[in-house]
Amino acid sequence: MKKFFFVFIIPLLLVISLACQFSTNLPNFSATFSAPTENSEQNASELTPMATLVPTSILPTLQPTPLLAITNDQSGNDVRLSSLYDRVSPGVVAILIDTQQGSGLGSGFVYDQQGDIVTNYHVVENAQNMEVDFPSGLKVQGKVLGTDLDSDLAVIKVNVPSNQLVPLMMGDSDKVKVGQSVVAIGNPFGYYGTMTYGIVSAKGRVLDSIRQSPDGGSFEAGDIIQTDAAINPGNSGGPLLNLDGEVIGINRAIQTTGSTSTGEPTNSGIGFAVSANIIKRVVPSLIKNGTFDYPYLGISALSQVSLADQAALGLDRSTGAYIIDVISGGPADKAGLIGGSKATNIPDLKAGGDLVIAVDGHPVQVFGDLLGFLMTSKNPGDQVTFTILRDNIQKEVVVTLGKRP
Repeated sequence: MKKFFFVFIIPLLLVISLACQFSTNLPNFSATFSAPTENSEQNASELTPMATLVPTSILPTLQPTPLLAITNDQSGNDVRLSSLYDRVSPGVVAILIDTQQGSGLGSGFVYDQQGDIVTNYHVVENAQNMEVDFPSGLKVQGKVLGTDLDSDLAVIKVNVPSNQLVPLMMGDSDKVKVGQSVVAIGNPFGYYGTMTYGIVSAKGRVLDSIRQSPDGGSFEAGDIIQTDAAINPGNSGGPLLNLDGEVIGINRAIQTTGSTSTGEPTNSGIGFAVSANIIKRVVPSLIKNGTFDYPYLGISALSQVSLADQAALGLDRSTGAYIIDVISGGPADKAGLIGGSKATNIPDLKAGGDLVIAVDGHPVQVFGDLLGFLMTSKNPGDQVTFTILRDNIQKEVVVTLGKRP
C-alpha cells in the first residue's frame, strides 16, 4: 500500500500515518469535485504531514543543526547552485510549534517586507505556541494571520527588523516544464538550511484537501507539482525553486512505502508541492482577509477514464472528466449537468453521466485538468462554459460557479 506523508513535522511520539484513499490504478475512483478540488491521480492510501487531507503526522523534534555555509567553488552547475543557495537561503525559516499532542518542526519562507511568512497549514495546525527561526540566528514569536485548508497554505506574521527579511521571488508555475531542474530548501528532520536537488517529475497532480466536503467526502486540491528532489519530514512549508531562485511551489507532501526503525517516513523520490500560481492567488487574500474562497462546481468525477471504464460507460473516448454524481442544488445541478444513473458491469460505476472534454475552450484530458483550471483561473460567481459529451453528442453547458461550502 502506498503512503503519503506530510513532509512537515515531528511531534514527540510517532509518525501518524494519514489514511487517504486515492485511486491511482483504480479507474473508477471518484473525486468529490468542488471547483478547486482534486482527487489525486496517485490513489494515495496514507499521507503524512505534507501531502494529505487529514491532520499532520508528527515525529520527535530534533535539535536544530546550525546552517552550514557552502564553500564549493568548482565551476559549472555547482557554482550556480551554491550562488542560488547563498542568495535564497536567508529567506527560508524554520517554524517550531507546540500543540497539545507535542512539539513539531516545519519550514516556511519570507513572502514580503511586511513580515509575512508563507508555510503549510498542516505545519501550524493547532499550534498553541510558535517560534520562527531565521538563518541569521534571530528567533521570534509568530502569529497565524490566515489559513486555507484546501491548498494547505498558511500565513504567519512576525515582527522583525527589515534587514532580517529577505523575500523570495515568486515564479510562474504555468511556465514550469517537466524535466527542468529544481531545488528544495528546508529543515528535514531538524537539519536547518538543507538544500536538495532534483527535477520536476510531473505537473497537474491532484491531492485531497485537508477540509471535508458537506457530504463527508473530501474536496480536492489541484495544480500540484511532483518532484524527485528529496523532501522529508520537516521540509513541509519550504520553497521549491527553479535555478533562477524563483519559488515555483511550496513543498507539501511525499508518497512513500517505507519508514525507518523509529517510524519516520523515508523519501521515495515522489514529492508534491503547491504551485506558485496557487500561492499567488491565495496568499494575498490570507493576508488581507484571513481566508480564501474557491469556486464550487458540485460534482464527483473519475480521476481518469480507463479503457475498461470507457467500454462499460459506452463512451467514444477515454479522455475527459466523467461525472459520476452531481450534488443536488449545486451549481452543476442548476446548470443541467448530469451524473451516471445506469448500472454497468463495474461495481459502483454508473453510465449515463456527462463527459467534460473542455472548459472555456481548454481541453480536459483528465479530472485534474478541469480542477487545476478552475483553481488557478476562476472565482465564485464566474460563468464557465463546459463542453461535454452526453450520449456521445457534443454540447455546451454554461455554469455559474458558486463558493465552496
